[in-house]
This record gives sequence, structure tokens and C-alpha cells, in this order.
Amino acid sequence: MTSFSDHYPLRDRNTFGLAATARHWAEFRTTGQLREILLTCRERQLPWYVLSGGSNTILTGDFPGVVIHPAATGIGLPEPTLVRAEAAVVWDDLVAWTVERGLGGLENLSHIPGLVGAAPVQNIGAYGAEAKDTIETVEYFDTERLETVRISGSECSFGYRDSVFKGILRGRAVVTAVEFRLTPEGPDYSYHMDYGDLNDRVRALGGPSVANIRRAVIAIRREKLPDPAVTGNAGSFFKNPVIPAEEAERLRATYPDLPGYRSADGETVKVPAGWLIDRAGWKGFREGTVGVHPRQALVLINLGGATAQEVLHLARRIIEDVERKFGIRLAMEVNVL
Repeated sequence: MTSFSDHYPLRDRNTFGLAATARHWAEFRTTGQLREILLTCRERQLPWYVLSGGSNTILTGDFPGVVIHPAATGIGLPEPTLVRAEAAVVWDDLVAWTVERGLGGLENLSHIPGLVGAAPVQNIGAYGAEAKDTIETVEYFDTERLETVRISGSECSFGYRDSVFKGILRGRAVVTAVEFRLTPEGPDYSYHMDYGDLNDRVRALGGPSVANIRRAVIAIRREKLPDPAVTGNAGSFFKNPVIPAEEAERLRATYPDLPGYRSADGETVKVPAGWLIDRAGWKGFREGTVGVHPRQALVLINLGGATAQEVLHLARRIIEDVERKFGIRLAMEVNVL
């Protein structure tokens, strides 16, 4: 039997440190346990929600049903270059595991908070790499058919911070494991270091290697981003907007220093949301219990005792101000529950 914990506090289960309580909390290690939890929810007509690492979630209040949490943490090698990780593996532990074994592909995604199960849902990315680049298979439990399904990475409809799990499978699929096709480090391995100052950092560490890229990425992220254990935050709060290339050129006529990353077809440009927020004057802003991080404008922070309403009010003010000044409407990256 799977046990349910009643009136479960969620403050320590979300990195923003927002106070909330779940009517029930249930963890699963096997699909059999997950099936049992979902059947109980059906029988008792309880809503449910899967909370992974809580690093990308804003809790707006108490949850009236069952918060489900994955607990399986196995990592293995079904094949020499195929890594299988269960949903509750800490993402950065997986990256460290692969780098220690000389397997390349995940090193640019070092030090991203959260668990493996959330990686394909969000298609996490950093420093020119995304989870989709290496995901070969996603295993999920279909909550309607109550059975395990495996789909290829090509079937996941991956986009910028998007996937099929945020589309037609939203609320239906619970990711239980992910398989990554990686590449042994060697003379022909292609390192990705042409994003920001990553190249200079890696060179300073002695040159390209998956280990040095990991070290450089961790150092950069620690310098720019607050530690959730010290300052509550959800990481990148907004998506980087993708705009038509013509619009980017018009903006550069007024803002010559506007950074941007052109798409492969040259038709669109991804503009750093942090630059827009900073240029609009919000970087380092503080008001009451919430603020904008002084070193990374993309990150909203909990200054102590913040509520979801205060966080979202600040987010809306920033969105409206950026749109007024640049004509670009930012979209939130976080999930609001």
C-alpha cells in the first residue's frame, strides 16, 4: 500500500520558498505505486498534481488534492552510450555522473536545478544546449490508460522550453524515466563553447573537455544566480522572447547594443529577457518581500515571507513595462499552480 501524508507543508518543496499545504502528499518508486495513487484519486474524486523538484513552480495557495512526487533515483547504462535515469534523479547529479565517465552531451546543462523527470517537460537548456539534443526516449505513465508508454525524442514535439508534455499530454503523462544518447569524449567530439564567455572560461581552465566545460558552467552560474537555499527563487522566471529578425533590426536602430541569437534559418532572433528587464531599469529592484536579483535580472527573488500574489504582481509589472518600452511581451517560464 502507498501511504498518503495529510496536510503536507510545501514550503521546503519549492525553491521559491512559498508557503502552501497539500491536502495529501504521496510518493511513488514504481509504476505500480503510481497506478495505486491515481486510482485512489479517481475513487475519492481528488485532483492531483505531480511536483518534481519544485524549482520552476509558483504555488498560489493550498492544494486541495494529492501532490504526487517521484522517488526513484536509479541511473544505468543499458548500452555503452545510452544513459537511463529515473525521474527523481537530481539533474546535476546525472550530469556529474556522465561527465565522470567521459560521456559528452550534458555538460553545458550543469548546475540546473530540478529533477530528471522535469527535463523533457520543460526541455531545459543553457549555454547553447537543450535537453532535446540528447534525449532518445522518454518513458511515461499514461494516467488515463494506466499503463507505461515509451516515445522517442522525435515524438516529443520539443520547442523552446516546450514539449508535448506541456501540450496534448499535459495532465495525462507522468514522466518516470528518460534515456539519453551521449557521445564518448575523444578527438572527434564537438564541444559547444560559443555561448557568452564560456569559451574564455574553458580556455582558462586548460582547454576543451567535458569536465572543464562543466566546471566553467558551474562557476558562471554560481556567480550570476542566487542559491535557492539562501534566497528563494525559481531560476529563470521569464522565457527569452523570439522575435522576427526585422523587428530585431528595428530595435537595434535605437538600442545598438541589443544582444540576440539568430535562428538557423535567419528569420528570427532570440533576445535575452534579462537584457530587456535590465535595460528597463528593474535589475536590483526591491519592494517589500520581493525583488529582482542584482546580478541577473531574469531572476525574481523572495526577500523573506513573499506570497505568490506578490511575486506575480511584480512579474506583471515587469512584463507591462518591457512591452511598453520595447514592444516585446515577455512570457513567464515558471509553472503557476
